[in-house]
Amino acid sequence: MENTTSPLDVHILPFFMKTENSLFIIFSSVYFFFNYLFGVLVNIVIIAVICLDFHLHTPMYLFLFNLSVVDMCYTTVTIPKLLYILLSGNNTMLITQCFIQMYFMCLADSAEDIILFIMAYDRYVAICHPLHYHHILNKKVCILLIIVVWIGGSLNSTFITSSILKIIFCFSVTIHQFFCDAKALINISCGGTKVFYIVLYAECLSFGLCPVICNLMSYVKIIRVIQHIKSKDGRSKAFSTCSSHLIVMAIFYGSALSVYMTPPLDRYDLLEQILTMFYTTVVPILNPLIYSLRNNEVKSSLRKFLF
Repeated sequence: MENTTSPLDVHILPFFMKTENSLFIIFSSVYFFFNYLFGVLVNIVIIAVICLDFHLHTPMYLFLFNLSVVDMCYTTVTIPKLLYILLSGNNTMLITQCFIQMYFMCLADSAEDIILFIMAYDRYVAICHPLHYHHILNKKVCILLIIVVWIGGSLNSTFITSSILKIIFCFSVTIHQFFCDAKALINISCGGTKVFYIVLYAECLSFGLCPVICNLMSYVKIIRVIQHIKSKDGRSKAFSTCSSHLIVMAIFYGSALSVYMTPPLDRYDLLEQILTMFYTTVVPILNPLIYSLRNNEVKSSLRKFLF
């Protein structure tokens, strides 16, 4: 088969389109539509509550605000295009559109990774160094951290996307995934993947292993400090805020690791797509729900604006 480094278009083939059952496709479309609608509305509510309530203008909620923005980016980049594919049956995407979608997915992924790391540091300072909290995480530092989140995410996404440009593709580029995913493109490449794997190993080290180790180390220290808190209400509040962040971290890293640890074999196509669907469409909805339902300040602010 003749190869080319620049195919004109890409064919997205989600597992929903492998069945001839139109009812299943309609059900999938309805599910993703309400998934997207609910996710966007929930994150907009979180953003609005944080913006309108002056008492929530603290570093922790500033980072939660940006986490909600990232979660909306996740679903907005993938679901509207997926709905178009399911409803129209046209699964063709221009290669430029494919790379644009991939870029913003990598941006959201990298930004969420950095934000979760910063939120772990925020909890560490708040519990282990409470008297110096506002000095360490002052307004200038928080703004700088948010800039790092988005610039760091953009640079990392640029590195990943540009490494994909070095890959040699075949004329027929069919991705067995519901969006233009870097791993899915690697699975069908005909060569030129050396640069990508170098970037991938650097990515796993800088955005995977290092943040996880640092987060675990910070929470070991946090748990030690919490155990010495004499007040039962103080321990309960500290455990509540920390457990919410730990749950979000476990879901994010666990689902992402499951996706990238899945072997690139045909018999794992369905499993990989299901894991990716959970990672990119379900997790962005769970994040604000976990933080809002387990956070008394957010719930009280929401009740104040609603009633």
